[in-house]
Amino acid sequence: MRIDWDRRTCARRGHVTYLPQEDALRARLHAATALGTAWRCLRCGDFVLGEPHGSGPAADAPLVPRGKVLRDLFILRFLAVERAIRGVFIVLAAVAVWKFSNSQDAVRRFFDQNLDVIRPVARHFHYDLDHSPVVGTIQKTFGYRHSTLVLVATLLLVYALVEIVEGVGLWRAKRWAEYLTVVATAAFLPLEIYELTEKVSWLKIATLVINILAVLYIALAKRLFGLRGGRAAFDEERRSASLLEVETSAGMPATAYHGGTGRPHDLGERTDG
Repeated sequence: MRIDWDRRTCARRGHVTYLPQEDALRARLHAATALGTAWRCLRCGDFVLGEPHGSGPAADAPLVPRGKVLRDLFILRFLAVERAIRGVFIVLAAVAVWKFSNSQDAVRRFFDQNLDVIRPVARHFHYDLDHSPVVGTIQKTFGYRHSTLVLVATLLLVYALVEIVEGVGLWRAKRWAEYLTVVATAAFLPLEIYELTEKVSWLKIATLVINILAVLYIALAKRLFGLRGGRAAFDEERRSASLLEVETSAGMPATAYHGGTGRPHDLGERTDG
């Protein structure tokens, strides 16, 4: 079933109406009814009773994402939330490594003492703790130097910062964040594939699939790196989408709506979604 992104968003956030100063355009955007004056929503196109939410020159009207632009913005924000959540978990991991580096000896003693306690229980269930890969990995970390653990914690924090910056930028639909997400995510794909060759898990597979789809979607849908016409085609697509309602209702060319400049808005700079 096809989703009407315009009406879905208006139902959640309300309509967006505007009173332009231009007489011809104003006549196309309002209607007199028995219940009062109604203004056409710049997002879904429905007429809404009541005073307009803003007024002024048409060129200063809020840029309201609609249609495919609105759908793309929804997907970007889904990716933004995923990046932000991942960044938070990486920060927690970095804090854990840093605390471990400052109390390594105490943690080692605690681990060894409890290992002796649970060894008989594990032997009862025919599990050899002395040859356990998990126990071996934990014991190996006790041999790491303090400086090495601090370096790992620092690298994790840097990685988390990149993820959080990506999330904020994608949420605000910034084009630089789209480039950053594609480059940073693609750079880690070989590492994720290598980890799968070491040990397969559903979490690793899901993460790899999400990252591959994110790279392909953003690069193609946003026309990055010159793909599908590059930035010029991207701006033209967004300009025609954002002005479609005004053009069809007013019967005016896009250049007239922008005061004759024909300058497209940048969805990454002004959005009202």
